[in-house]
Amino acid sequence: MKVWFLGTGTSQGIPVIGSTHPVCLSNDPHDKRLRVSVWIQWNNASYVIDCGPDFRQQMLTSKCVKLDGILFTHEHSDHTAGIDDIRPFVFMQGDMPIYAQQRVIESLKKRFEYIFEEENRYPGAPAVIINEVKEGHSFELKGQTIVPIGVMHGDLDIFGYRIGDFAYLTDAKTIAPAEVEKLKGVKVLVVSALREEPHNTHFSLQEALDFIELVKPERAYLTHISALMGFHAEVQKKLPENVFLAYDNLQITI
Repeated sequence: MKVWFLGTGTSQGIPVIGSTHPVCLSNDPHDKRLRVSVWIQWNNASYVIDCGPDFRQQMLTSKCVKLDGILFTHEHSDHTAGIDDIRPFVFMQGDMPIYAQQRVIESLKKRFEYIFEEENRYPGAPAVIINEVKEGHSFELKGQTIVPIGVMHGDLDIFGYRIGDFAYLTDAKTIAPAEVEKLKGVKVLVVSALREEPHNTHFSLQEALDFIELVKPERAYLTHISALMGFHAEVQKKLPENVFLAYDNLQITI
């Protein structure tokens, strides 16, 4: 399995528009972060988790030319706003399968009504195949079992996903013990860490490190990072030897 970190930034990305924060002014490419998403490949399968407003740029940079589906964690714009840019894939391949909980599907229908219309469709609009993801129900995608992981993003219940020995959890603040059990034995864990200071809807750096220690993966990567976390090179020096700050276009193999 191969994982490409398409974006590793928080909702505004780094640099933030108009910001004079030192990290936003950094010349280190590791400090420039698009909105969070990963591209996962195994055998002949190709999926992304989330498609935010930088989706088009991410697809062009990664040279992704085939996409079998999109798994959504939740409905916030930094995770969904790029859905219109699936059009080239739809024109090449046919309707795009999407996977999300029902609340997220309903949100997408409201915000992108033209994509979900069944009658009088605009001929240039993308089209999707809806697959509802339910709590406690795993499903199969091209030979891999996909396990939804319940995560609380503040008061909002969202999904992370375990795919074989890989797990991806973003926008996490709390995770119930029963959901943590679903992660046991995972080799590579990706988890969000917004900044060092506490936040009411996201893991801080220490909370993420404590969670990693609880799960005990072989390797862990931090994502959904804000400028307030600090410079990539300096933060990486503080981390345990098996924990890494992810960065845009990092590629790993599991």
